[in-house]
Amino acid sequence: MSKQTLQVLGETFAIHTLEPENDIPAKVLQCDVYFIGKTYDELSLVVPQSVTIDALETDFDWRVLEVLGPLNLTMVGIMAEIGGVLAKAKISIFVVSTFETDYFLVKENDLENAISSLIKAGYKIQK
Repeated sequence: MSKQTLQVLGETFAIHTLEPENDIPAKVLQCDVYFIGKTYDELSLVVPQSVTIDALETDFDWRVLEVLGPLNLTMVGIMAEIGGVLAKAKISIFVVSTFETDYFLVKENDLENAISSLIKAGYKIQK
């Protein structure tokens, strides 16, 4: 299987954690790109950093590498391979998946190292 192409999204994102019983702020749903994850223990929001959220904790300065899809749900190992390249480069990741693709978030100060590591591993990057 050939290596995927990843695209760097233009915005910088923040990752927020809230109590699971919190409502999702309306301004989140107005964003062009956002990710929501809810478990019994927490509500996580990933939104552009320009959107302020009253959260228990927030981690700022994340950039997004989108695996250009759509990817078939039966495809195996894409996340593991890309994650492995970034782990070898000692780059921390936060991964979000949708029905059609995967999104790798890396800290802004690691973005260039992530891009060069992925290119060396045979991936194509669109900025």
